[in-house]
Amino acid sequence: MMGIQVQGTAVDVERAALLRTLEEMRGNVRYTVRNLTDEQADQRTTASELCLGGVVKHLARGERHWIRFILDGDPGIDYADPQVLAGHLESMRMQEGETLAGLLAEYGETAQETERVVHGLPDLEVNQKLPSAPWWPEDAWWTARDVLLHLIAETAQHAGHCDIIRETLDGQKTMG
Repeated sequence: MMGIQVQGTAVDVERAALLRTLEEMRGNVRYTVRNLTDEQADQRTTASELCLGGVVKHLARGERHWIRFILDGDPGIDYADPQVLAGHLESMRMQEGETLAGLLAEYGETAQETERVVHGLPDLEVNQKLPSAPWWPEDAWWTARDVLLHLIAETAQHAGHCDIIRETLDGQKTMG
């Protein structure tokens, strides 16, 4: 099997590899939600709060948040604020008027923005201080590379959630 040849510096090759892997994980999510109605995309099929449309929405908004972080740093979110937690939970649910097609379009736009921003960086060492939150170490900094690796891991984890939700919904499997 031949891979895609990327010409350029080591930074160009690394940037392309990270973006390609992120896109592969996004593709797994998109493939899993194919051919669903809005009602199916909004249906919870497990004990969790997650629905397929909500996962797509959450991934798009989370990715936008992290790309803004690369550019602008900590947005000053108070993670101890109950309203912040409520907003986070809402980001994983379809709201009235939202459609799977609309959420997928937002996800696609987010992917394009991510690619544009990452290609515009001088290198992947651009870094920002992580926000204060109970789940991050104190005074930790992340590079753009760290953010991309986090986005890959987060997207892969949620792709797995999508597999379980979809199989429970109608028996469809992404693989196998």
